[in-house]
Amino acid sequence: MPTTDTAVSPGSTGSSGSGFASASVPRHLARGAVGFGALIAAFALLPVFGPLSLLLAPVGLVALRGCPMCWAIGLAETVSRGRLRRECTDGRCELKPASR
Repeated sequence: MPTTDTAVSPGSTGSSGSGFASASVPRHLARGAVGFGALIAAFALLPVFGPLSLLLAPVGLVALRGCPMCWAIGLAETVSRGRLRRECTDGRCELKPASR
């Protein structure tokens, strides 16, 4: 049975995504700046503030939604949202540009 996933428009929340994408690219980049900044600061400030600075690490992980790789996957999903569509025919799936 041939199936076609519909393209997800930039403002909607489609169920076909894996959940890593943000509502917009600037919002996703801001989350990355907060997340990576907090992780870097947690270890860079260790000599100054001691173990207290490690309290920034969970803040960074929450901002990155678990891990830096998850953030990178989300960035790719956010950028491609609404631009690609998966079409499956006879057990073979392909990514194609979404028709607008």
